[in-house]
Amino acid sequence: MNHDAYPDDYIRQILNGVKSIAMVGASPVNVRPSYFAFKYLAQRGYDMIPVNPGHVGNSLLGKPFVASLADIDRPVDMIDIFRNSSHIMPVVDEALKLMPLPKVIWMQLGARDDDAAAKAEAAGLKVVMNRCPKIEYGRLSSEISWMGVNSRTLSSKRAPMPTQGMRLSLNRMSVGGGETTASDRAAKNKNEHS
Repeated sequence: MNHDAYPDDYIRQILNGVKSIAMVGASPVNVRPSYFAFKYLAQRGYDMIPVNPGHVGNSLLGKPFVASLADIDRPVDMIDIFRNSSHIMPVVDEALKLMPLPKVIWMQLGARDDDAAAKAEAAGLKVVMNRCPKIEYGRLSSEISWMGVNSRTLSSKRAPMPTQGMRLSLNRMSVGGGETTASDRAAKNKNEHS
């Protein structure tokens, strides 16, 4: 897998195929990116499990924190790692001890460990690095465009406004690579004037 550019179908298949997500490094602090991602994914119907040893005894949006992946009492489809790159390999090692194995290791924005990715892929897991499932879900469902972000998705129909626990269709086709002629022109013009 080329971890510098993921095909939309690869991301779409993962997000459509997983039901439970353990978020390692989840935070109950409502201004942290992990909190926003956790809440968003929970609202889209994913079974979210917050993993953070510093918050055991507390809960995040009604979900009790666990100290480690080994403490989860049910199978997990995806491990979403909200830790910096130096902490990824130990999480992957712990994930590879789970039975059954998770289907996906997902490393959040700014997190990348090619050795950990290779190890997970050798065990048959799919890997995504330096991406956010919240952003990818919003982009592929065209929901993110409601917030004024150009999703580069061409459609005459607006995706439905989600309700609690509703999963949006991730089958809205977007332009491959995400570039447009207009955005290329704007970037070129900005560079020429700098």
